[in-house]
Parts: sequence; structure tokens; C-alpha cells
Amino acid sequence: MRNLLALVSKIHEKGNRFIIEQLKKNGADGLVPSHGDILVCLYEQDKMTMKDIADKIHRTRPTVTVLVDKLEKLGYIKREISQEDSRYTYIISTKKGQDFKPIFEKISEDLNNLLYKNLTEQESNILDNLLQKI
Repeated sequence: MRNLLALVSKIHEKGNRFIIEQLKKNGADGLVPSHGDILVCLYEQDKMTMKDIADKIHRTRPTVTVLVDKLEKLGYIKREISQEDSRYTYIISTKKGQDFKPIFEKISEDLNNLLYKNLTEQESNILDNLLQKI
């Protein structure tokens, strides 16, 4: 029986539960796994527009707006109007957002270790390649 989608869904659900548990354990109440996509973008680039973030994480602008609003309310990011062109607003990390980066990276590392713990290096590579093909 082929049940790839069901298995991927279970992995996704368990991964999200792990992330939420780790966020709470590290004092990051209010953050949810979907905030991670935006934080990764800002850890890779200093500032981005909402459109750039939406394009990069493959989400709609309204969805990104909701996520950004929450991250801003929690103090992890802020909006900054472009000095060159006031039509553009950039999203940038705050000190709190940057201070959270090592915790974020540790949670990501722990999650990956958990996901791959029963696989050999070769099996891990094969799994990654097969999922990329799909």
C-alpha cells in the first residue's frame, strides 16, 4: 500500500510538536513553526521586503503579513521604511531576533538529529534524494 502523503503528514505533525515544545522550553512562547521560515530569511539576508519573503517561502502576502505582524508584536523583527524609496518597507531582525538565532539553530539541529537518528548516512542521502525527486 502506498501511503507517502500520510507518512509525510505524520512526520510533519510530530516535527511541529517537537518544535513547539522546544520553543516553549527555550522561553519563546508565542512563536510557532511557520515563523521559522521568516526568521531563516532574515538570518540569511539583513533585510527583505514582504514580497521578497512571500516569494522565498512560497506563501501569499496576506499570510506573510499575519506572520510578520506576530513576530513584530513579539519583538523579533521590525519594519523599516527604505531611505532610498519610501514606497518600500523592509523587514529586519531586532536584537531579540538576532539573539534567538543560536536557539533557533539548536532546535533545527536537534530536530534533524531526531528525524535521521535511525538512518545510516547512505539511507539519509537516498531519502533526501527521493523526496527531492517527488
